[in-house]
Amino acid sequence: MGFFDKIKKAFTGETEEVQTPEEVEVQQKYEQGLEKTRKTFGERMNELFANFRTVDEDFFEELEETLIGADVGFDTAIKITEALRQEVKLQNVKKPQEVQNVIIEKLVDLYESEGVDEVNALNVQPEGLTIMLFVGVNGVGKTTSIGKLANQYREAGKKVLLAAADTFRAGAIDQLVVWGERAQVEVVRGKAGGDPAAVVYDAVAKAQEQQADILLVDTAGRLQNKVNLMNELEKIKRVIQREVPDAPHEVLLVVDATTGQNAMVQAKQFKETTDVTGLVLTKLDGTAKGGIVLAIRNELHLPVKLVGLGEGIDDLEPFEPNDFVIGLFKGLLKEE
Repeated sequence: MGFFDKIKKAFTGETEEVQTPEEVEVQQKYEQGLEKTRKTFGERMNELFANFRTVDEDFFEELEETLIGADVGFDTAIKITEALRQEVKLQNVKKPQEVQNVIIEKLVDLYESEGVDEVNALNVQPEGLTIMLFVGVNGVGKTTSIGKLANQYREAGKKVLLAAADTFRAGAIDQLVVWGERAQVEVVRGKAGGDPAAVVYDAVAKAQEQQADILLVDTAGRLQNKVNLMNELEKIKRVIQREVPDAPHEVLLVVDATTGQNAMVQAKQFKETTDVTGLVLTKLDGTAKGGIVLAIRNELHLPVKLVGLGEGIDDLEPFEPNDFVIGLFKGLLKEE
């Protein structure tokens, strides 16, 4: 059974796999969190089919525009439209509901094929200290994500420390301290305007001294230019690697899902600047632009590692590709 067939069974409730209560709860979070995206995508499809009686060249051009508008990305839209052209020829697909099902099938198939060797789990070391750097522009939910993740690790019985290495904004240090209090974990901080690498040095030393399991490092979101940002991150990495040679174990880029294609632009820029290992996609529940996950996988080949599906401290979830696809398309498959 192919990936799409498995997903289709899950769409229709026919799956024979027994889910734990926790798995059911996470799937429901995805379904609720992607409601706006799903509704918007469905509305776009309905509008497209209402305007066309036949599947002709004008239809394909309009489909391309519709998919681009759904934030699945330009390259993805072109690939899907081309695949649909072939499918229409092969299967003589004409009915709108059949066409819509094929569009979803092609999106799912492309999504799966682009993620064959993708690792969505965070690279937590089985022994010793795990160090994760968080990068991203200001205002995307970076500090909030760090706080939520710290809370999860502490609740799982891990010893966690935070490092306030975004020293260029006094507000960033204060915000991390507030989240440290909420998550009940210690924050290593320096003076506003101080050397970020010095804060990281102190944090690594303290983590080793306390035999901590996890060190999460907040970094500056915006420096004068990309060269400064790259130099700053390289300096932080050098400081870390003197003490923990195989660290950082993750460099996580935090992007705001509500910004759609702008999140793609940021991801491209940071990918050029530093060795990003994965993405944290925040505010997925507050946007109709959840299709951006498809674009990120298909065009940037960066794994999404965590997603924000709500405001609560427990609403940062590990990224589950199956739950994401079900949440994105459930209810949109038509009975033929």
